[in-house]
Amino acid sequence: MMSLNIRAAVLSLVFLVAALGMWEVSSEADVVAQENLTEYELLMGTNVQKARVPPPSDVIVRAWQELSDPFYDAGPNDKGIGIQLGYSLYRVLTGYLMAAMVAIPLGFLIGMSPLMYRALNPYIQVLRPISPLAWMPLALFIIKDAEASAIFVIFICSIWPMLLNTAFGVAGVRSDWVNVARTHQLSQLRTAFTVILPAAAPTILTGMRISIGIAWLVIVAAEMLVGGTGIGYYVWNEWNNLDLTSVIFSILMIGLVGMLLDLGLSALTRLIQYQE
Repeated sequence: MMSLNIRAAVLSLVFLVAALGMWEVSSEADVVAQENLTEYELLMGTNVQKARVPPPSDVIVRAWQELSDPFYDAGPNDKGIGIQLGYSLYRVLTGYLMAAMVAIPLGFLIGMSPLMYRALNPYIQVLRPISPLAWMPLALFIIKDAEASAIFVIFICSIWPMLLNTAFGVAGVRSDWVNVARTHQLSQLRTAFTVILPAAAPTILTGMRISIGIAWLVIVAAEMLVGGTGIGYYVWNEWNNLDLTSVIFSILMIGLVGMLLDLGLSALTRLIQYQE
């Protein structure tokens, strides 16, 4: 009897084939409908030829063309998908790591100190709901650099899930473990690294996993605003060129890279839990 994972994979493949089949058939039906316009309608202009959503076969061909040479550079507005994704990943990882360096230590401080929690919580509750893109005009005005502003927006959107999950994980560590550390006269710093950090690690990594997903979502919108390079700019540029095939291909690439980022942190979480 097949295992649950194999059955799930087969069922997922069936769903994919069915969805692509319906998409292909509907696209072909749209082509036939447009080709059957009457001569009167064409002369009167009441039903002119219009753009259509490309079928999956066209997207697969475009994907082959793009992925066969992903790092070509033919000028400012004509770069391969690999280069565009590279720019986006650089911005995401830079802002994300900067956020981690701030959020995790600050989360430890908030989680270990009720006083600091009460002092900082009002600021967190005011700043956390602000859309990251709302910071973009101010960042562009102050920083005066599009790439640095995009990194700052990633920093802002990444910091809150990591900060809150770290504080929650640290505060949730069993008090008797901390008391044992105190009886052994461990310093607060050593207690944080040897007792609290291993216990809170799964919760911290959950926050990091949420943050990387949000960062990858936000970078697409940020690059649409600032332009120049990146997968967000690539999508917007292809839309301006009315190349819907490339738009759909880039959307799929965004989803694929986002899934790989999430799988990486998920694997790290499982590794930490296994070692515990």
